[in-house]
Amino acid sequence: MAEVSGRCHADFEAVRRAFAHNFAAHDEVGAAVTITVDGETVVDLWGGEADPATGRAWAEHTRVVVFSCTKAATALCAHMLADRGALDLDAPVAEYWPEFATNGKEEATVSMMLDHSVGVPALSGTLEAGAMYDWDTMVDALARQAPWWKPGTRNGYHLITFGWTVGELVRRVSGRSLGTFFREEVAKPLGLEFAIGVQPGEDLDIAPIIA
Repeated sequence: MAEVSGRCHADFEAVRRAFAHNFAAHDEVGAAVTITVDGETVVDLWGGEADPATGRAWAEHTRVVVFSCTKAATALCAHMLADRGALDLDAPVAEYWPEFATNGKEEATVSMMLDHSVGVPALSGTLEAGAMYDWDTMVDALARQAPWWKPGTRNGYHLITFGWTVGELVRRVSGRSLGTFFREEVAKPLGLEFAIGVQPGEDLDIAPIIA
């Protein structure tokens, strides 16, 4: 049975038991859970392996990939720029990203990028292996992409593309990559262990995804 480390308020002992039970009965590999109530951390537990390939144990500051939670961080960056008057939510995307205004997206607005109505939740055709790691490749493909519906007429969750559509607006307006803007304007000032991307040479304790 995997060792569970951390701390847990006595009132939440059932959480500790359930957390440990996942390792004992449900083949959990490695995990962490934190619960905050009224500003007080009442549960902060971790256990198992962060990397089964090497046997590296899950530690207090092991980081995980959070998938769509990054959309909230991305949108926050855009709204900070809007709050500063640098990004107009009602303006055409073309005002900031002229290349995007093609193939039926000419009237798309910034707010459509943010509310999942801009019509590019996916790319048609195929991508070369590794293309999604290349920012310029992805934003260029999205700029050329014909919308799957007329922008603003319906919503469809931009599951994969939100980071590039909104993130490119952040980059164009701020002059910094999305990851750099978030790090300098949000994470560092608030002391957050949250990042969009990893800087070259940065040695972080990150748990790899098990497909």
